[in-house]
Amino acid sequence: MSVPALAYLLLGSNLGNRAAYLQAARTGLAAAGELVATSGIYETAAWGPADQPAYLNQAVGLRTALAPAALLAHCLATEAAAGRERHERWGSRTLDVDVLLYDNLVIDTLSLTVPHPRLPVRRFALGPLAEIAAALVHPQLRLTIAELLRRCPDSLAVRPWAG
Repeated sequence: MSVPALAYLLLGSNLGNRAAYLQAARTGLAAAGELVATSGIYETAAWGPADQPAYLNQAVGLRTALAPAALLAHCLATEAAAGRERHERWGSRTLDVDVLLYDNLVIDTLSLTVPHPRLPVRRFALGPLAEIAAALVHPQLRLTIAELLRRCPDSLAVRPWAG
């Protein structure tokens, strides 16, 4: 890609020093472009298996020249550098980096789906994203992030983290 794209990512951690893992993610992602927006950090109940610790989540806007697949590879490498192990779907993790949106593109490949397919039903993603991009329009649903948050059926708690 020659013209930098604007990607929105969600960072999450519920193992170990959660805040340090989010900081490591921001540092790792800065190597892929320029962090142009960063939400506050939110503590959220776990999605999926309920018997796991609460998550810290944060949304970031990244201006990057990486193509979508290369950005995904960079996100996966950032997770691996933080010791991410994949044992159980929606299980506990040191770090999770999800590509929520990439410019206004709609992508559906075996390895990457953008917009993130579960974004409209995840308050823990919509809350932080709305803080930094409330007026952004979902390229398929044609609703703003703020409107998606208002309509979100997810009732799990999402609270600003006091640190």
